[in-house]
Amino acid sequence: ASVGPHRPLVLAVLFALCASLVFGAGDFLAGFASRRAPVLVVIAFSQLVGLAAIVVWLVASDDPRPPDADLLAAVGAGAAGVVGIAALYRGLAIGAMAIVAPISALSPVVALVADVVNGKAPGAVDLAGIAILLGGILVLSRGEPGGTRLAAGIVPALVAALGFGLYAIGLDAAADESVVWAVSVARGTATVIAVVAIVLARAPAGRVRSVLPLVVAVGIFDTLGNVFLAAASTRGLISIVDALAAMYPVVTVTLAIVILKERPRPAQLLAGATAIGGAALIAVS
Repeated sequence: ASVGPHRPLVLAVLFALCASLVFGAGDFLAGFASRRAPVLVVIAFSQLVGLAAIVVWLVASDDPRPPDADLLAAVGAGAAGVVGIAALYRGLAIGAMAIVAPISALSPVVALVADVVNGKAPGAVDLAGIAILLGGILVLSRGEPGGTRLAAGIVPALVAALGFGLYAIGLDAAADESVVWAVSVARGTATVIAVVAIVLARAPAGRVRSVLPLVVAVGIFDTLGNVFLAAASTRGLISIVDALAAMYPVVTVTLAIVILKERPRPAQLLAGATAIGGAALIAVS
């Protein structure tokens, strides 16, 4: 009988960890696909796959249409999100996943900055998280030992973190009335932007055939991640959910080491774990 009250929290933790698992696996597959096909092609087709799945979720939910302000916030979230995704996939394609993935998880800092702009001073836990996070980034950003050049993929990873942070802020504002509507509109916006970018850049869309199974898997995993995240957020504290979901780079890095045989330096592995821990600390605060 004593287990009952704790069940929602247990489910929230389970769903958040599942979100982290599928997000991390999806990012690995997307980075791998982006090494074999143009980034824009991978983004557009994976977004289309994910959009189809989310539309099914929207129809099944039967949620009423939210206010226009919520929909506009979702559009903004989708635009920021697709920029973040494009930057992440580019970073994963040109840099070591063990370096790029942890830095892309620093999006909670964006929400913290937004709070400061709105007059909310950061607490001691926030400041500690920032210090830990920055220390991790400084080590990760170094190229070869003793070198002065930044490691490949650092700049796209930072842009990805910014995009994901703005996406989270926009989605939070958009989901007051309906999570599924917010996610659907954001994904639809991202898909339209990605398709238009392909047309304007004249990217060879036909090359998707060589990575089609990967692209489909990316779209499915991303959709599952959003479903798990939404389910977790309705059952537990959002700070705990965000912190657990922010662990997704661990999955990406593990797969890169096991499958791609990446060999990051011990200091970089430690720095990656430190950066992720700092981001989680900020999310919990």
